[in-house]
Amino acid sequence: MDTQTVTEVANQMSMWDLVWASDMVTKVVMIGLIAASVWCWAIIFEKWGTLRQLKQRSEKFEEKFWSGGSLDRLYDNIGNKPNNPMAAMFVAAMREWKRTNILKSKTDRGLRGVSLQQRIEKAMTVSMEKELDAMDTRMGFLASTGSVAPLVGLFGTVWGIINSFNAIGATQSNSLAAMAPGIAEALFTTAFGLIAAIPAVVAYNKITSDIDRFARKLENFMAEFSSILSREIDDTAIKAEMAGE
Repeated sequence: MDTQTVTEVANQMSMWDLVWASDMVTKVVMIGLIAASVWCWAIIFEKWGTLRQLKQRSEKFEEKFWSGGSLDRLYDNIGNKPNNPMAAMFVAAMREWKRTNILKSKTDRGLRGVSLQQRIEKAMTVSMEKELDAMDTRMGFLASTGSVAPLVGLFGTVWGIINSFNAIGATQSNSLAAMAPGIAEALFTTAFGLIAAIPAVVAYNKITSDIDRFARKLENFMAEFSSILSREIDDTAIKAEMAGE
């Protein structure tokens, strides 16, 4: 193939023609990066939608919690199906509280306030960590894509450039027209790597920040609710001592 023929072929090839004219290794790299990008966007949209929904449900729960109504009634309304992490923590704490009261009524013993307080806080902590772990699901894929995709794209580029130079050596032509298609084909993998990595890194940082902010909100609720139950425990203990007298 002479230089004029190579030039005519290069002018006729579009971007996708260059992509599909690449060898199998380069194609596998590009297809893998495209698949990773699509999965990253699916995770991003799912996380954004889930976080927004959980925030709205938690705000509604907080309104009911601080409305001054009965905590027992709120617990009965929620039942065993809390629809947000804050409600799940509340249910875990109330379940431990009620279990202790039932045990007290059966054994006719006084409440051990410190032990009960610790169990309630432990129940809320376990519930919070479980909910946060669920929110962190698949976040590792975003982090991995953000760090690995550019390197995979670079590998595809290096591989394509090596093949391009081998082809140039075989045709005995060192003109720009002969080199351009192969170089452009190789650089596509770098572009695909960046297309996959950049949204993954930005979304990972944003979603992680939102989860951390939500976690601090849960910790504040746990501290406030723990204080409320601590006062209830102290009042119960005082009443028990007065009754014993």
